Amino acid sequence: MSKTLHVIAAAAIGFAAGVLMAPKSGKETREDIKDKTLEAKEYTSAKAEQAKLAIRDAGMTLKRSAKNVNVETEGMTESAKASAKKVSAEAIKLSEEAKVRAARVSSEAKRAATKVSKDAEKRLRGN
Repeated sequence: MSKTLHVIAAAAIGFAAGVLMAPKSGKETREDIKDKTLEAKEYTSAKAEQAKLAIRDAGMTLKRSAKNVNVETEGMTESAKASAKKVSAEAIKLSEEAKVRAARVSSEAKRAATKVSKDAEKRLRGN
């Protein structure tokens, strides 16, 4: 049981014991029981309303938090996609640049090899 129910039950038992032991007439005792029952009912209703409001507020807070998390997640996803596109575009650009440089290096290496070959032939002929 919750603490509130324990308190209410203990109060009701204590009140009942007090009423039954008090030197009052039956009519007064019944009137006291009726009054205290109404008080307990009002107290319980008030606490139930407070609990209902607290639960509603908690639900609203959870909804807002879930919405914020969703918005942040969507933002992060879009940012990650944009970053991936930029990285991909940069990788393509670097790849194309590497091809151009490799072609230049290959062409230069072929010219150098041709020149070395011609120089070697001249030296071997004695010119």
